[in-house]
Amino acid sequence: MKTLQLKLILISALTALSIPATFAQEMNFFVTSAGSGQGGNLGGLAGADARCQALASVAGAGDKTWHAYLSTQGMNAVNARDRIGTGPWYNANGDMIARNLDELHNEDDNRLSVRTALDEHGRPVPYVGLDDDGTPLPIELQITPNVEHDALTGSDANGMAYPAGNDMTCNNWTSSDEGTAMLGHIDRRTLGPGVSPWATAHPSAGCSQQALINTGGTGRYYCFAID
Repeated sequence: MKTLQLKLILISALTALSIPATFAQEMNFFVTSAGSGQGGNLGGLAGADARCQALASVAGAGDKTWHAYLSTQGMNAVNARDRIGTGPWYNANGDMIARNLDELHNEDDNRLSVRTALDEHGRPVPYVGLDDDGTPLPIELQITPNVEHDALTGSDANGMAYPAGNDMTCNNWTSSDEGTAMLGHIDRRTLGPGVSPWATAHPSAGCSQQALINTGGTGRYYCFAID
């Protein structure tokens, strides 16, 4: 009897060893932990991508190719959705935020929220606080000293560039003075009712660093790995 039990235990152990371990998905999406410090001047798309790459490298994910989720306007306009790969995308904790581009750009289907839209170190951004009933607290009662939930995108709800004319990209991410930028809400929250869009919530008050702070952010943006 004891011999049979030992055999069963051995078989169970070998079976367990033969089952592949389940590993957390590697991060291929994050929100920058800070802005450039120069308002909407990111050094163009190339500068924004380089910052994504540098931040990812510090967080141990520099072996991937990183692009900023940003559109540009005018001649040779670029759509943010065309430069971030096809998904699926996972945050620093291994949580999936979207399976593909269509899901990412569907406000009801993507999984972006205050708990999943994390920076490269897995930290949430300073977000809009809620009371016990889920109602946004007035600005003077917010828990964090400065809400930083705005993300630069320059994009419409489908991740497409705006037509030339009204500046929505701080002069294609080279201005720290004149112009405006379309912003999304990283935490999907607003001081009003309902869920706020992650990519196209409202324009900024300007392109200076102070203008972005006054609007509700610091110049953060989204980064996606394309490979």
